Amino acid sequence: MTSNPISLLCKNITETWLQLKKTTDEIMQQDTPVYATDITEQLAKQFAIRSGGRGEDGCPIITFPEYPDFTDIPEEELQNVVTYLTSIPSLQDGGIGFILLVDRRQDKWSSVKASLLRIAGSFPGNLQVVLVLRPSGIFQRAISDFILRFNRDDFKLKVPIIMLNSVTELHSYIDKTQLTQELGGTLEYCHSQWFCHRTAVESFAVAVKETAQNLQAFGTELAETELPNDVATTLGLLTIHTQKRDKMKDDINQARRQGCSLLSSIQEPVNTNPDHKLNTDELDNQSTVERLLAQLDETEMAFDEFWNKHQLKLEQCLQLRHFEQDFREVKTALDIITERHNSFTDIGNSLSHVNHIVRDLCSLEEKSQEALERAKDLTVQGDQLIQDNHYAVDSILPKCNELRGVCDNLVNGIKTKKELLNQSMELHTRLDQAMHWCESGIYLLASQPVDKCQSQDGAEAALQEIERYLDTATGQKLEDLSKINNEYGAILGDELMAHVLKIFQKQEAMEEMFEKRRASLKKLAAKQTRPVQPVAPRPEGVPRSPIPPVRTDHKKGPELNSKANVTQINLLKKNRSLSKIEMNELGEGRKCSSSDDEENLAVLRSHVMNELIETERAYVEELLCVLEGYAAEMENPSMIPFIPVILQKKKDVLFGNMPDIYDFHNRIFLRELENYIECPELVGRCFLERMEDLQIYELYCRNKPRSESLWRQCSDCIFFQECQKKLEHKLGLDSYLLKPVQRITKYQLLLKELLKYSKNCEGAEDLQEALAAILGILKAVNDSMHQIAITGYEGNLNELGKLLMQGSFNVWIDHKKGHAKVKDLARFKPMQRHLFLHEKALLFCKRREESGEGYEKAPSYSYKQSLHMTTVGITENVKGDNKKFEIWYNAREEVYIVQAVTQEVKNVWVNEIRKVLTSQLEAHRVSNQHQKLEHISVAPLALPINTSPLRSPQKVKKTEIVSPEHLSISVTSPKRHEKGKGWTKMSHSLDVPEENNDGWSSADDQPNSSDCEEESSRKLLPGKYTVVADYGKAGGDELTVHAGDLLQLVREGQEGQWLVRNLNTKKGGWVPATNLQILLGDSSSSQSISSSESASASSTLSSSSNCTEHCTASSTSITDIKG
Repeated sequence: MTSNPISLLCKNITETWLQLKKTTDEIMQQDTPVYATDITEQLAKQFAIRSGGRGEDGCPIITFPEYPDFTDIPEEELQNVVTYLTSIPSLQDGGIGFILLVDRRQDKWSSVKASLLRIAGSFPGNLQVVLVLRPSGIFQRAISDFILRFNRDDFKLKVPIIMLNSVTELHSYIDKTQLTQELGGTLEYCHSQWFCHRTAVESFAVAVKETAQNLQAFGTELAETELPNDVATTLGLLTIHTQKRDKMKDDINQARRQGCSLLSSIQEPVNTNPDHKLNTDELDNQSTVERLLAQLDETEMAFDEFWNKHQLKLEQCLQLRHFEQDFREVKTALDIITERHNSFTDIGNSLSHVNHIVRDLCSLEEKSQEALERAKDLTVQGDQLIQDNHYAVDSILPKCNELRGVCDNLVNGIKTKKELLNQSMELHTRLDQAMHWCESGIYLLASQPVDKCQSQDGAEAALQEIERYLDTATGQKLEDLSKINNEYGAILGDELMAHVLKIFQKQEAMEEMFEKRRASLKKLAAKQTRPVQPVAPRPEGVPRSPIPPVRTDHKKGPELNSKANVTQINLLKKNRSLSKIEMNELGEGRKCSSSDDEENLAVLRSHVMNELIETERAYVEELLCVLEGYAAEMENPSMIPFIPVILQKKKDVLFGNMPDIYDFHNRIFLRELENYIECPELVGRCFLERMEDLQIYELYCRNKPRSESLWRQCSDCIFFQECQKKLEHKLGLDSYLLKPVQRITKYQLLLKELLKYSKNCEGAEDLQEALAAILGILKAVNDSMHQIAITGYEGNLNELGKLLMQGSFNVWIDHKKGHAKVKDLARFKPMQRHLFLHEKALLFCKRREESGEGYEKAPSYSYKQSLHMTTVGITENVKGDNKKFEIWYNAREEVYIVQAVTQEVKNVWVNEIRKVLTSQLEAHRVSNQHQKLEHISVAPLALPINTSPLRSPQKVKKTEIVSPEHLSISVTSPKRHEKGKGWTKMSHSLDVPEENNDGWSSADDQPNSSDCEEESSRKLLPGKYTVVADYGKAGGDELTVHAGDLLQLVREGQEGQWLVRNLNTKKGGWVPATNLQILLGDSSSSQSISSSESASASSTLSSSSNCTEHCTASSTSITDIKG
């Protein structure tokens, strides 16, 4: 505690508490006093009492009444009672000495002696005199005189012992008013009442003492308490101290009530009988209680004064912490607003841009009002604290001055910025008016019909039209460049100045065009019709020079789209008899028309570009409005009670990656688009540079169904209604959540328009490429929307690679194995399947019925099966239907006949599949070039095409493409597909179909037949083999097989070990390769075929003329596997 007044007050009240403690200690007289409640039973025996009587000198009288069993009282009890009775008077009375009055009138001298000896031994106080009422018998008196005379020293009492024979003698020593009635006095004494008063006084004294100690401890705590540095701790400390203070006040009030009750009890006899007089002990009790009550009141007053100071200090501390906390919040808000205000460095490059900036600045100004009002209120609050003599003036005053400075700078800055923007708006308005005037003039020149201008009236009418238009230049045309520099010099930067100069140049060019047109029209209007005069015929030898026909070069000149240009061309074709002057005029008009046409296209491009930028700005504003008005409010504590449980912590689901979309458009894309406002034909470059960033829309569209579903579940909740009311939106949130989908679609429309008006411009190719890229994004978005609707696929679709194509087809499945009747029945029942072509797999799904509304109405696809792209081949053409193609695997053991909707769709799919297989083939060949010979697994292969003895000589009619895995020479065990377990695991075929001259041949990558045979005798391949010899020992760890068992080689391990499985016993184990050579002998894999068989099969497949003939020749069957 740093305040001097508080410290001094604490010192004063501590002294008061110490005085109160001293008073109570004096009352109790001992550090560890004996209380009446501790010796209640001993005091109740009344073998020693304090009746309240006093001697002549005011000495307290302690009476030992007759007590037959006095000698039987334990020494400890006697000591406690005597000690207690001597501790009752004040220290002053105790210093005078006590008078002991021993009544032994009914006792024997032996008992008197014993009593005196015990009293003398246990009496702790000072004695003035001992009065003994000796036994009343003559014999006992004589004995007492004798013994007392000769044995006085045995009593160990240094005060006189007076033996009294009767009460009458006692009265000569002590007044009757100080003796009880038992001793012939008039003093009223009630032991029970005396006991009650004593216990009450002692209890009150203890309560006062404890209160004093508690007050002292609490005062020390308050004095040593350091002021906290935050609001919560200060408020908590103030609350705790207030509670303790209230507890102290309750203790003081309770002690006061106890003392007042005790005082009333002591004064009750006087109140009942005014003539009653209290004895000395009762008066002492009364004065003691009154003194304690007075001291208690004084202590309470000191405590209240101290507490008021301390409470004021804590309250001021709490005010300061609130002020500091509010200062930090307001300062942070003002800093954010100031930072955003400082970002308004642009004065706009167009009227719409300036309007956009002005709206943003006005919005910022409106939002800043709350922070400015809070800052104003806070400075007023700080000034009030200073006026109230707050102890922290040095801390409050600088903060108030800082807030005033920040507010003034912000207000003045916004005002200055608005003035500059108003100037910019005024200048851009004039520039737009001038530009519009120029464009209108160009349109006027382009729209004047040339044929009508050939007559005098038509020329005069066109000339008047031009004159009227030139009269409208006032107020629209830029007159003086120096005047613009003077008026708008504060905002004229290099870019804006260049724009102003461009407008001036355009004005001059347009005025020059008008002057040329006006001059031409004046000539036509001034031409008079010449009279017909006879002319002598020309000599026959002089040939006539006919007027050459007017021709137009459509290939070199720009395309003429306007009606005026077409009219001029037709007119030139018709009027072949015009004079030389007229032909010159028309030539000038033709040149003007060509330039006018280019101007018109430029105007159209500018309109499209303005629409692109304006809609982009509106789009960014709408995104910001949604994020601030809805998404941010989901984290507002005051709005949380209105949010349904199903919506809580679902902000990412509802809004998707809209924050990323807004950040990209606001910080990057919009600014870059504005850079192309003067050259719209080059904006395609901007799209191409940001095409990768625009792919974020794919993620948003993929999340849209989840967002739509969540919205429908809680669209009627109070939260959305309140947000919509605050934003003053007429449409609900769902309309704004659709904006990104609409925006990415809008781009391709605008690019098409720009491309339409920029065909002969520099950036036409970039626009065409940007349009194709945007359409690609839309396709990817559409494909991803279908992909996320796949159900039942338990694998990870992302592991299948990029989704290349998706579409619906009719599908037949042709099996080599199967019942012929099933084949004939199923041939005419195609399955409706939706195919998804990925880089690594082809998925077959069944389209389910559409249900729901909005995005919920999108179809779902039930997964049926999949083919790994490394296991398939294709046949591009199927005889009889140019919309069909085949997808097959495992040596055409199973063929999928796919029918597209159109031939164009089929060609697109075949080309895409060909690309996938080609890339796999190239990757396979590159991989084979880097492999070492010992790591290449060799199996019997088909003979090369040029050596196949069974090759059909006829021309191959099908084009077949196979996957690289069909070209490999490894063999894996076939596994049947389990529904819902990912891709179908197909066996890898060694049957390599031959291809025609237009396809790819596997013979290019295969070793010759002799090499294969030689290598197969040394190398083992995975597959199934028949055992030719027994192997294994009983009780051994190795696998046991017998001749004739079917053995499957799974894979080769380390150190020449092979993992094998006995398919007869279903047991497996590791076997050395050397043992397998002996065990299998010349046995070959049951999955391998000879080279001649391979060539034969390949030749048969390649030479088949159509699908039906091939299926019949192979005795295959078609099975309908519809789900």
